[in-house]
Amino acid sequence: MVPSGVLLVDKAPDMTSHDVVAIARRALGTKKIGHCGTLDPMATGLLMLVVERATKIQDLLMSEDKEYEGTLTLGKTTSTQDRQGDVLEEKEVPAFTAAQIDEAFAGFTGAFEQIPPMVSAIKKDGVPLYKLARKGQEVERAPRPVTVSKYDIRRIELPEVDFVVNCSKGFYVRTYAHDIGAKLGCGAHLSALRRTRSGRFTLERALTVDKIKEMPREELWRSLVSLAEISLMRGA
Repeated sequence: MVPSGVLLVDKAPDMTSHDVVAIARRALGTKKIGHCGTLDPMATGLLMLVVERATKIQDLLMSEDKEYEGTLTLGKTTSTQDRQGDVLEEKEVPAFTAAQIDEAFAGFTGAFEQIPPMVSAIKKDGVPLYKLARKGQEVERAPRPVTVSKYDIRRIELPEVDFVVNCSKGFYVRTYAHDIGAKLGCGAHLSALRRTRSGRFTLERALTVDKIKEMPREELWRSLVSLAEISLMRGA
């Protein structure tokens, strides 16, 4: 019997979240598995996989706040709002001061609305937006309420800015970078992203995909965060 629980994975770059689920499904020997919150192929870090009966709390786990470490690059806007897209516009980056950059970030704190990017899994008339984007179509997207509870600027070496952001579910860090670039007037895109926390889960117990592939199945089962432990963590 495959145990129920959450497998914490430290996703490598250039993999889809679906790729990780497929690898874990084979390694664990289960068909009942899903993930909590898609990470773009470019992104690395915490991907939570729900296994067996834990699939019933998938929505609950996905609703919790997240923390990301990211890098935005000023001066270039792209079709996907990250470095994997086509460059749409290039502008010179002024010699911004740390205070000017902080002011731009501060404009996106607390509760505000974000327009989701075209390259996203949100559906329009049953069709994911990214499929429409691949065909060169752009449709109107309704703004969505999001919250940034905290941010920290870690490094400024223009045109790059490293930051940490704590945000609500449904938050697009790509759009955050794009919007900050727009506020500064020179444009920007997200050039690196790593998820470091989701709710109370961190990377501390996360396994790499290579580790998952090579671990004996019983040992992998023992690495799951049990439903009882999750209940205690969440104060239930």
